Amino acid sequence: MTSFSLTFTSPLLPSSSTKPKRSVLVAAAQTTAPAESTASVDADRLEPRVELKDGFFILKEKFRKGINPQEKVKIEREPMKLFMENGIEELAKKSMEELDSEKSSKDDIDVRLKWLGLFHRRKHQYGKFMMRLKLPNGVTTSAQTRYLASVIRKYGEDGCADVTTRQNWQIRGVVLPDVPEILKGLASVGLTSLQSGMDNVRNPVGNPIAGIDPEEIVDTRPYTNLLSQFITANSQGNPDFTNLPRKWNVCVVGTHDLYEHPHINDLAYMPANKDGRFGFNLLVGGFFSPKRCEEAIPLDAWVPADDVLPLCKAVLEAYRDLGTRGNRQKTRMMWLIDELGVEGFRTEVEKRMPNGKLERGSSEDLVNKQWERRDYFGVNPQKQEGLSFVGLHVPVGRLQADDMDELARLADTYGSGELRLTVEQNIIIPNVETSKTEALLQEPFLKNRFSPEPSILMKGLVACTGSQFCGQAIIETKLRALKVTEEVERLVSVPRPIRMHWTGCPNTCGQVQVADIGFMGCLTRGEEGKPVEGADVYVGGRIGSDSHIGEIYKKGVRVTELVPLVAEILIKEFGAVPREREENED
Repeated sequence: MTSFSLTFTSPLLPSSSTKPKRSVLVAAAQTTAPAESTASVDADRLEPRVELKDGFFILKEKFRKGINPQEKVKIEREPMKLFMENGIEELAKKSMEELDSEKSSKDDIDVRLKWLGLFHRRKHQYGKFMMRLKLPNGVTTSAQTRYLASVIRKYGEDGCADVTTRQNWQIRGVVLPDVPEILKGLASVGLTSLQSGMDNVRNPVGNPIAGIDPEEIVDTRPYTNLLSQFITANSQGNPDFTNLPRKWNVCVVGTHDLYEHPHINDLAYMPANKDGRFGFNLLVGGFFSPKRCEEAIPLDAWVPADDVLPLCKAVLEAYRDLGTRGNRQKTRMMWLIDELGVEGFRTEVEKRMPNGKLERGSSEDLVNKQWERRDYFGVNPQKQEGLSFVGLHVPVGRLQADDMDELARLADTYGSGELRLTVEQNIIIPNVETSKTEALLQEPFLKNRFSPEPSILMKGLVACTGSQFCGQAIIETKLRALKVTEEVERLVSVPRPIRMHWTGCPNTCGQVQVADIGFMGCLTRGEEGKPVEGADVYVGGRIGSDSHIGEIYKKGVRVTELVPLVAEILIKEFGAVPREREENED
């Protein structure tokens, strides 16, 4: 079992320059559980469904009836043994044909390797893998960026990188024989890909301008770093949490802007004071899936800063022990919360806290609900005098090796060798001497695709991988998102940034439900009645303190008909003006 001790020191307390400081009562500050949060649960239901055997948690025999195929794969062989017992070394020596010839090794490459952050692209790139990195808070270095560029460069057209909606890198084109050396290379630059896929905790998200933000509530980097180190046992693999019922997302909020999107995380730490102490109110259960999407809800609990890790551990243990493992569409943590009731789930978390206690939520929430979300593009002053951060647009998050090398050079030349990734798939160069910002802005790299001043609709454009690489995607997303947006910009002028998100399938990696306008890939009927690529269009998603999930506006729209529809939506719902009218008025 994993053990730890933790004491936070004064630098982690809220910045003295934070403003405004007034307390705002929000939903996270409930002091009593809502009536509907209680549920009648038999005592037998609270028996842990997993047990520790040979250092790993495994599903008990009595709970194996009706489990899903992925659970069977985990029972047959613990996935983390591929790393912790060097199983990857032997796997990498075999050909794909050999691996495909036996069910066990085929399950290794298609399922178990996801515990090492490796995703086989069987459908579109047989024998090639996407590799997902852990990058807590989206903070990376020029050395790490150069290393990743060196990896993907050798794979030619198949090699590229993406900034994801969880503030981390994904690299593409990886082949299995290279993996052992890549893992060593990652470790040499302080990176890991462990436990970044399947039934594990995903990358901890925080404020992308943490520590440099003049308006931040608290620096989220120490918390997200500790969470990531704890989850992966300092990149060695943590078997306490490699057998969750499904994936699990966590974020730590450090800004009034809620760049971290707390309402779509399984666990969100919301900064709040209580009786003169700094800590966090807790939101739980937010998630997206093909069958259901839910916003996180208050747990009616507050923890002091020192208890960030014990609380995370307690929540994960409750989910690991009690979560169901049947229909994969009903195994995310919110389904367990539904079954136990909020208060019942809270009780199970409380049982697993070190002292068996969990304080009720605080009314002294530190997030200003009236805050107008700031734009991080372009040159922005840091809290450190004489320094600025520069936000760059990365079109739909896609980069090539040369792009990454150039970003690393810019970070070294003008900043401190650091880069920040955002959940909107963009990149920030921090710690630029204000006297050097003009020279940075004149760099050719910033004159073309990676602009610090993207067009108003490009600013909020997000797209998942799409069918180019992802076997589950129904439509191509990244190039189409750019093309549709460019064409729409020629038709209408919009008064403010509009967030448009694209996802290739109902798994909604592109998070279309929180976008102003979202596009979910589907098949629809063409003019001759044959299936063609289409999209279900969502409208009205919100992020921030008044967050809510968007609703279907129109289903099954052919992709060839999206441009006029989007222009129409922008005019009707968002105050856009047709370009002809704008020109006539001038």
